[in-house]
Amino acid sequence: MSFTHRFESTSLREYDIRGIVGKTLSTDDAFAIGRTFGSLVRRNGGKTLVVGYDGRLSSPSLEKALVQGAVACGLDVVRVGRGPTPLLYYGSVILKADGAIMVTGSHNPPDHNGFKITLASKPFFGAQIRELGDLSAKGDVVPEEKGTVRDVDIREEYVERLVKDYVGGQRKLKVVWDNGNSSAGEVLEMLVKKLPGEHIVLNAKIDGTFPVHHPDPTVAKNLEQLIASVRENEADLGIAFDGDADRIGVVDNAGGILWGDQLLILLARDVLKSHSGATIIADAKASQVLFDEVAEAGGKPLMWRTGHSLIKSKMAETGSPLAGEMSGHIFFADKWYGFDDALYAGVRVLDIVARMNEPLSAFREALPKTTSTPELRFECDDHRKFKVIEEVAARLRKEGADVSEIDGVRVNTPDGWWLLRASNTQAVLVARAEGRTEACLERLKEALVQQLELSALPRPDFSGNSSGH
Repeated sequence: MSFTHRFESTSLREYDIRGIVGKTLSTDDAFAIGRTFGSLVRRNGGKTLVVGYDGRLSSPSLEKALVQGAVACGLDVVRVGRGPTPLLYYGSVILKADGAIMVTGSHNPPDHNGFKITLASKPFFGAQIRELGDLSAKGDVVPEEKGTVRDVDIREEYVERLVKDYVGGQRKLKVVWDNGNSSAGEVLEMLVKKLPGEHIVLNAKIDGTFPVHHPDPTVAKNLEQLIASVRENEADLGIAFDGDADRIGVVDNAGGILWGDQLLILLARDVLKSHSGATIIADAKASQVLFDEVAEAGGKPLMWRTGHSLIKSKMAETGSPLAGEMSGHIFFADKWYGFDDALYAGVRVLDIVARMNEPLSAFREALPKTTSTPELRFECDDHRKFKVIEEVAARLRKEGADVSEIDGVRVNTPDGWWLLRASNTQAVLVARAEGRTEACLERLKEALVQQLELSALPRPDFSGNSSGH
């Protein structure tokens, strides 16, 4: 049976394949991904593909079609079932799979869904995703051959491995977890039964409609329920997940939010005790405080490009034991496997807090104070956005500014820094600024605005967009 399939162009993203179910994403797309990616696995000398899916209402039907496409390539498909994305990654490692695909919409709205892919235990992204689209359109796939399918429940084994690295101390913690109705639900309930201390789980049921709040722990509004519960229960900390539990949010005992870069400081100090001089990676949106604190703790801070696939690749290249992003992706190669796993990161955070002589809020309050904007996003045509970055970079170079071009432009001044980069996944420009004081921050924002206006873009709205950090 001949095969050709064209994807909606907007669904082939930089890091994954993603769209709106029934509009830009369908079961036909899922079958085509299985058929085309399965062919790549076979041509790469592989035979085994691991498949999992999240709790979205559309995920079971997409997973079924995906498996059918992969089986038609003659692959041995192992279905690990419904669960968090890190469960799939773990299954790929222990089963020594040649490829893995997770059906997940991550933190996107309920009617969205997508596919996260690895090939030979490495991220499958960028040019590889574009190649997949080209091969599908041409029908360039291996001849049809019947493969096999088996279901494997690895949840118990995964949970046992998660708790293995919890050593802890004298403190028995009280912890509030906000599952956010994410696909971690059942695994999380298994995990807390094996951890010492007292555990309260909010929104434990897996529900792809996300009835209580949006599953994105980087947005303060989505942490309000967790903060209230931590305070009400006088807990030591709170932990939240995104929709597929590969990103983490943390709240301290006082209800203060530890943002991604602050969390990375906590983890880096601990990891560097046994990996002195190691490279610790963070994305270009992270605070300068993080890079300074990593150096102070004896590590080599490395600023890198935003994107979980890019960070994982850089970790492998540099031998880094730990990396993170402002978005809450935390990657451990220290004792772990190098992939982003919010459940594992949560266990490591608990391990550190259980050994601390002071509350987690004391750590946060002791960090150097700055004032910053959150991540600012404003619309810019997909073709224009990269051109804008080139124009801004050229002007800054001409001025002799202190600028890093690792990911967009990050400009350092005596006041602090500002960043402008093109999103790899949306038709937007992303900006952020961090100043030593409010007055410094205002000057940084004005410098950013001037550059946008020179590229004929409208002035962004900064109202209510600064916060202590």
